[in-house]
Amino acid sequence: MEKKVDRRVIKTRKQLKKGLAALMKEKSVNQITVKELVEEVDINRSTFYLHFKDIQDLLREIEENMEAQIKRAIEEHPIVSGNENAFYFIEDMFRVLDEEREISKALIGPNGDMGFIHRIERIIKENSRGTLEKMFSGKKEDLKYFYAFCLSGCLGLVKVWLNEGEEKSPEEMAQMTFNMIANAKDAFCQTASDFLDK
Repeated sequence: MEKKVDRRVIKTRKQLKKGLAALMKEKSVNQITVKELVEEVDINRSTFYLHFKDIQDLLREIEENMEAQIKRAIEEHPIVSGNENAFYFIEDMFRVLDEEREISKALIGPNGDMGFIHRIERIIKENSRGTLEKMFSGKKEDLKYFYAFCLSGCLGLVKVWLNEGEEKSPEEMAQMTFNMIANAKDAFCQTASDFLDK
C-alpha cells in the first residue's frame, strides 16, 4: 500500500514540475500563481498544498535536486589536471539536463532563474579553481577571463542544444564542449603573437 502512495506522490510532483516548465515558457516564475499551475496540470489546489507551500517552494525543490545531481557528478568525476574526469563530468552534466530537459530549458530560458545559473557556475568554479590555478600558475590574475569565456560559451551551447539540438546525444555534446574548452585552454596559454606567427 505504501508503494502505491509513493508512486502517486512521485507522479503528482512530476506533473507539477512539468506544468511549471510549460508556464515558464510564457511568463516569469514570479508571475505564476498556484491557481494557474493546478489548472495547467488538472489537480486540486489542496493537492498542491499537500506537497508545497507555494510556487517558490516547488521551484526551490527542483533547483536543489538539480544542484545535488551536478554536485554528485563532480564528486564522481573530480576535475583534476591530466585525466579524463573533466570529460565525464561534462557528459554527466548533459545527461542531467537531458533527463530534465523541459525544466532545464525553462530554468535557463528568458523567464528562468538567473540565481540558479549563478549557483551552478559557482559550484563549477569552486571545484575547478585549484586545478586551474596550478595549471596556469603564471596567469592566475587572468583566470577570471578564462572562466567568463568558457562558462558563457558553455551556457550558449546548452541553450542551443536544449532548444534546437535534440538530435545530438549528451555524449556528442560533451565531446564538442570538451574539445572547445581544451582548445580555449591551449589558446589561453599562448599570446597573440604566437597565433600571428603561424
